[in-house]
Amino acid sequence: MMQNEQQLRKRVKTWVIVFIIGLVLSGVTAFPIETELSFFAAHVQSFPAFMQPWIMKIYMAVKITNQNYPYLSYGTDWLAFGHLVIATVFIGPLRDPVKNIWIIEFGMIACVMVFPLAFIAGPIRGIPVYWRFIDCCFGIFGIIPLYICYRDIKKLEQIVPSSYKNSI
Repeated sequence: MMQNEQQLRKRVKTWVIVFIIGLVLSGVTAFPIETELSFFAAHVQSFPAFMQPWIMKIYMAVKITNQNYPYLSYGTDWLAFGHLVIATVFIGPLRDPVKNIWIIEFGMIACVMVFPLAFIAGPIRGIPVYWRFIDCCFGIFGIIPLYICYRDIKKLEQIVPSSYKNSI
């Protein structure tokens, strides 16, 4: 059964908004990183035993760095800003999903690229393997809504008039 254009557009819009919210949340949480890590350190016993030393190590590193070299936290500010900028790009598919399918494709490629980054840079930076798997969750949880959008946009391409498709 062929879905109608309005249903497909609504579903694409919903999943793009979910993705944008995910990007924004992962971005804004990078601003107060020391506060967040302080909370985790105070509740470290809530985490599995194998994670507790890592959480404390990261908290102390951020705390000492912020006390002695506060300007280095500017890097996580830029990380947060980057997430917000990328989220802004996804307004394109909200406005015109067929014309801006390339943004969905870009996002899917970025999600796949999380894996080589985590497993190449992770060992070089001394990141425990379990944490690299946690980082890879961003790619997995990101690609799911984007793939749904991509699939539905491809269906939309079959529905919209060809004159509309060629009016770029």
